[in-house]
Amino acid sequence: MGEIRKDGTQFVGYEYKEITASGERAAFCLDCYESFGWTQDERTQETVPTAKGKLVLKRERKIVNKVELTRLQRHFEACMDEITALEKSKTSNATVWAIVVGLIGTVFLAGATFAAVHEPPLYVLSALLGGPGFIGWALPYFLYQKLAAKRAKVVAELVERKYDEIYEICEQGNKLLN
Repeated sequence: MGEIRKDGTQFVGYEYKEITASGERAAFCLDCYESFGWTQDERTQETVPTAKGKLVLKRERKIVNKVELTRLQRHFEACMDEITALEKSKTSNATVWAIVVGLIGTVFLAGATFAAVHEPPLYVLSALLGGPGFIGWALPYFLYQKLAAKRAKVVAELVERKYDEIYEICEQGNKLLN
């Protein structure tokens, strides 16, 4: 790959990678991928319309320490996937509990309705079942808010640790490039 062109420059072979990231995460990913030898390919961004949030990166095929840089890059990508999963976990457990409590409330209200339309109507049973039913419909909102806030505190600490790990990985990659 040391062929010299007519204009005096040497030919450089590149490998390309397309990543999906949007907003501030795109800038963060771009900064991190630069630690593994990747640069944003401006020519592709101008000529090929990519979907929103897509970045096209390139790096030399014959880069020094490519195997180790690729290993660090995969570790970085795994950490980013873990951060994404942690962010999703903030609300998943809270959602499940809110739905379960709402369904239990619905069962109580169904029982209250059947008691009210029974011949002869069972008004006392209907009132006894209706109270927990309405509570079961009102409670999920507050339960969701409380559980989501509690989980967000735990997740924030875990995400911060992952970002620290990512910074160490990028630092190692940057040292290999220099």
